[in-house]
Amino acid sequence: MSGGVATKSARQNPRLKGFEETQLERRGLTLETGAPVTGAVATGTHVAAAFGDGVVRFFRANEPPVTVEAHRGAVLCLAAEERSSTVLTGGDDGRFLRVSPDGTIEEIASFGTRWVDCVTAGPGFHACSSGRTAHVWRAGETASKDFEHPSTVGGLAFDAGGRRLAAAHYGGATVWERGKHRWKAKRVVWKGSHGAVAFSPDGKYVVTAMQENALHGWRLRDKADMRMSGYPAKVKSFAWVGTAPFLATSGADEAVCWPFDGKDGPMGRPPATCAYGGRQLCTAVAGLIGHDWVFAGFADGSVLAGRLSTDGEMEDLVVKGSSGSAVAALTPTLEGWLFVGEESGRVLWARLGGDEA
Repeated sequence: MSGGVATKSARQNPRLKGFEETQLERRGLTLETGAPVTGAVATGTHVAAAFGDGVVRFFRANEPPVTVEAHRGAVLCLAAEERSSTVLTGGDDGRFLRVSPDGTIEEIASFGTRWVDCVTAGPGFHACSSGRTAHVWRAGETASKDFEHPSTVGGLAFDAGGRRLAAAHYGGATVWERGKHRWKAKRVVWKGSHGAVAFSPDGKYVVTAMQENALHGWRLRDKADMRMSGYPAKVKSFAWVGTAPFLATSGADEAVCWPFDGKDGPMGRPPATCAYGGRQLCTAVAGLIGHDWVFAGFADGSVLAGRLSTDGEMEDLVVKGSSGSAVAALTPTLEGWLFVGEESGRVLWARLGGDEA
């Protein structure tokens, strides 16, 4: 982390009412799109961002963004495809699409008046959900395999190898594992509504964000439960970061990061914290596997970066100042660029490196 990032944080001055505009913002591209940002992912050499008016915008270093009018209504979800610059999107128009930076739109499926709630991709497969059903396609095939669940699917995720698909729903999650001839289901149970879901990078754990102010996880080899609670608000964003790795989460006044190294992961261990934003909620988090910096976006539109440290020494940096609109999406790239999207539709696309002004 260097260049163009202010170094005075709320941790150093807790009475600070807001954060001033940074050099990084002044160098970057700011757009007022007029539609809420609903998500963003890094894909290939681009960052793709989804909006409430059906638009997908592709951002690339040193180039103007490409705007693709994809859905007739809000884009509800999107996911990056493996080794590609294309994204998968789902909308409230009932369509499951593949969208490319050159403007090409491919309709994979249409569900009429039923929304496409979740989309995901893994090596050789892609999937979406509508209502209780998850639909899975093998690359190059037009017919899907359909998996039913006890309630509306709240989240979908493939593991790193594409052999397992996790679907979150009321009462827990179902992990579908691909065998030689068919997919087999394993249920992990915990009372309550479960939303966004993810496998740990090593595939040993699956974690969901709950309707309550908590996360829940399971160690898959023995279905051991992990309850990660104590949040003042619902966890709406989480991301795998760092070398341990850690699961960074929103829902508090700073990024709360649970350790997933060792044989027991976070069981019996406190989380690390960083990027303290003062008396306001963190609404979005992001980072990169293998890199110990966590980006945290807040309800006032500010973005802070904090470094995970095992010795307890933390340094928080202000990346973006306060704007008055909550951060809805954060996406850094390996090339050193950062996308910030707000609920108001304001976006920032900026390079993290450079010389201080």
